[in-house]
Amino acid sequence: MGDFDRYARLTARLDAPYAVIDLAAFRRNADDLVRRAAGTPIRIASKSVRCRPLIMAALERPGFHGVMSYALPEALWLARNGVDDILLGYPTTHRGALRELSEDPVAASRITLMIDSPEHLGYIRAAATGPARLQVCLDVDASLRVFGQHLGVRRSPLRTPAEVATLARTVAGDDRFELAGVMFYEAQIAGLPDTSPAVRWVKRRSAAELADRRGAVVDAVKQVAPLRIVNSGGTGSLEISSADPVVTEVTAGSGLYGPTLFDKYDVFQPEAAMVYALDVVRRPAPGIATLFGGGYVASGPAKKSRLPLPAWPAGLKLLGTEGAGEVQTPVRGQSADRLKIGDKVWMRYAKAGEMLERFDILYAIDGAEVSELKTYRGEGKNFG
Repeated sequence: MGDFDRYARLTARLDAPYAVIDLAAFRRNADDLVRRAAGTPIRIASKSVRCRPLIMAALERPGFHGVMSYALPEALWLARNGVDDILLGYPTTHRGALRELSEDPVAASRITLMIDSPEHLGYIRAAATGPARLQVCLDVDASLRVFGQHLGVRRSPLRTPAEVATLARTVAGDDRFELAGVMFYEAQIAGLPDTSPAVRWVKRRSAAELADRRGAVVDAVKQVAPLRIVNSGGTGSLEISSADPVVTEVTAGSGLYGPTLFDKYDVFQPEAAMVYALDVVRRPAPGIATLFGGGYVASGPAKKSRLPLPAWPAGLKLLGTEGAGEVQTPVRGQSADRLKIGDKVWMRYAKAGEMLERFDILYAIDGAEVSELKTYRGEGKNFG
């Protein structure tokens, strides 16, 4: 857990709410990701960072190479600001950005688009009116299907080697495009905490099934065209993905910050490098303190795991009847009675960089030094 006494002392002049990144913890988390990837390059998931100085700081560290962007306007911005290898993690329908990409040969050489159907290819062809040849990657469904159930996220319709090879031939046969790679995101492994024997069984079963199918898909596509990228994994599955010899790179981002969704994994435990501070504004009853604002609820299924958690002082909990609110967040616990009006309570977010859509500035603590880093929002960038 973070050194909250030091954070509080170094940021005492600031008015809450504000967010802090502990750079030493950030670096230790980065080193641990590299250790877990065991020599496989790590592509940084920008949606989990959303702070350009920290993206660049991670890219300067051995073991990291390239960015996985979540929006094409974001990818264009990064390509023009020092990032030379960007894989778009999701298909895009942004016509203006596609036209802009096709008119910029330097950006086109740095950015790889994601598709999973011939319809995507047709859409891009119609929107990208410039002369640049565009690189594309094929998104392959990495979910587990067992006992009639789909376990994983709903992403690509591509699943079998034959289906992926068919789309690969369509791409390879079009002079406007270059086939750069294939991607597999096993959310049911990477994003699922180890909370029960059933979850661990699903992860083992999924890893074995995907290893076989991923190899067959890659072999089938290589019969069509050479591949520069075979991307897989996430923060929660680096060991599994990097162990597959066909995988050329893995993706991670959340592990740099250590949000609460990664608190219950068996094989790793990132440090809580990013936290935010809220002011105590009320003492409505014994054992309860009310904080101003702070209801930063993470995306995903609407359940308790998406709520922020009080991290310091120790022993505080949200009230089940109120949770984390837009203008007030009550917390309960024995330490609440020691809190005074104006004291700070430090909170952790459930996910990672998404939280920074709330803050223009991230206060970076490095030893006894505090500096200001602009977030995407602070740079005036809103990519959705």
